[in-house]
Amino acid sequence: MNTTESYLESVKKQFLYYKMLGEKSIDQLEPEQLFVSVNEDTNSIAAIIKHISGNMLSRWTDFLTSDGEKEWRNRDAEFENDLQSKDEVLTVWNKGWECFLDALNSLKPEQLSDIIYIRNEGHTVIEAINRQLAHYPYHIGQIVFYAKQLKNSEWNSLSIPRNKSGNYNAEKFAKEKEIKNFTDDELKRLK
Repeated sequence: MNTTESYLESVKKQFLYYKMLGEKSIDQLEPEQLFVSVNEDTNSIAAIIKHISGNMLSRWTDFLTSDGEKEWRNRDAEFENDLQSKDEVLTVWNKGWECFLDALNSLKPEQLSDIIYIRNEGHTVIEAINRQLAHYPYHIGQIVFYAKQLKNSEWNSLSIPRNKSGNYNAEKFAKEKEIKNFTDDELKRLK
């Protein structure tokens, strides 16, 4: 496997890992908790999801041939709390991820150096992917943090549970060294 193929494989796994973190956080909440905003400057989890999805749809629809900030996108509306149910939230979430992952999965290694535009600013495809690899996990981190605050009962840890680092490390170091993506074990563990 060459470097560009390895890169694509790695980022796909990382995005799937963060997608799963968001979903596992949402699953731990009561439906009404998705719509909670603690003040006017705080977005609900539903609004964060609308924003991530809106960004994905804008950036990754025809991304090799059209600007990533589509004329039809209304970014400001993404932060309005107009979704009514958990099913609507998940539909929006899945629509964005489907668009994004379809685009990512359609990429050929030789396209990674192609230039695409976001708001008339040129990026290589690698730069555009990296931009989103920072953006989406930033917001998913918000979702996880907010969900932990809203949870009314014990939180099911999505990473190494508190006071379990020693056990986790002992398990890792008991295995032979190997080269693999860190998400391989994490995606299995979280399923």
